[in-house]
Amino acid sequence: MLYKIMRALMFQLDAEKAHEIGLKSVNVLEMSGLASILYPRPVATPIRVMGLTFPNPVGLAAGLDKNGDYIEALAALGFGFVEVGTVTPRPQPGNPKPRLFRLPEAEAIINRMGFNNLGVDHLIEQVKVAQTDAVIGINIGKNVDTPVDKAVEDYLIGLNKVYSYADYVTINISSPNTPGLRTLQFGESLNELLDALKDEQTKLQQYYGRYVPMAVKVAPDLDAEEVIQLAQAFAQFEIDAVIATNTTMSRGGVEGLNHGDESGGLSGRPVFEKSTEVVCQFRQALPEDMPIIAAGGIMSGNDAIQKLDAGANLVQIYSGLIYQGPKLINDIVKSIEKRK
Repeated sequence: MLYKIMRALMFQLDAEKAHEIGLKSVNVLEMSGLASILYPRPVATPIRVMGLTFPNPVGLAAGLDKNGDYIEALAALGFGFVEVGTVTPRPQPGNPKPRLFRLPEAEAIINRMGFNNLGVDHLIEQVKVAQTDAVIGINIGKNVDTPVDKAVEDYLIGLNKVYSYADYVTINISSPNTPGLRTLQFGESLNELLDALKDEQTKLQQYYGRYVPMAVKVAPDLDAEEVIQLAQAFAQFEIDAVIATNTTMSRGGVEGLNHGDESGGLSGRPVFEKSTEVVCQFRQALPEDMPIIAAGGIMSGNDAIQKLDAGANLVQIYSGLIYQGPKLINDIVKSIEKRK
């Protein structure tokens, strides 16, 4: 009830301004000790994925905390893992405002943020001081002014800088808001990128004496043949996990709604079925032991169960947190426990 009142007030504000206030509010709750009272942490349900032990299988998807400024506060809400970023080698402002839009009738969000962030060095400083038992993933991308044919260089910079601070690293090649980025999901561009990153991962493992798994985040806008091609590449280069999925370019489910025709990636309930189908297709195409982290439209414990039934090992939420509040984390954990 309290969250519904807060959400109603926040929804009166500009979406990006509300986003900033919301994160600061979560920080205040954590620092005051109220977070654990209002939103008790889920019962520990550890699960081992990618060689890592997650306190529970519910994570925060990248995009909410791009700069890693609120890791402890968000973890205090009960997440088993928190993925920060997407972060780029150099700071960049992102796309012009307005660039974030709510569609409450559809429990959806459209964003065209454009990897706005303070740069990888700032994020690393935040991760260094974060004290949490939650697994921390760092999501890396390329700067908008880096040509696509030079994208590998940006990803290698990102991987090198975050490697010793991340529990796992996510390679984001599926955001629709950086021109040309999604072309990295296909053909020689994909092979060149994965080959370079796996080679660098091996060198970094030897240097630090520690293996940091690498996941790749894919789009939901893939046909069956594209899924098979991606799965083959991920198997060939021994990628550690697949995150399915990012936002969609489709406007199915939001036709005629206010802001429904805004450009950018659509997240929330309308992407649930498309995203879940992609999870299912990847599960059939990937090696059995390659994990899938499912994201996309999870608004309830039952939604999370459907992702697991489709073949996922872990789940992530973002829009669901905005619309349902932190209670959703506990609801999902309880639903997964009942499923066992």
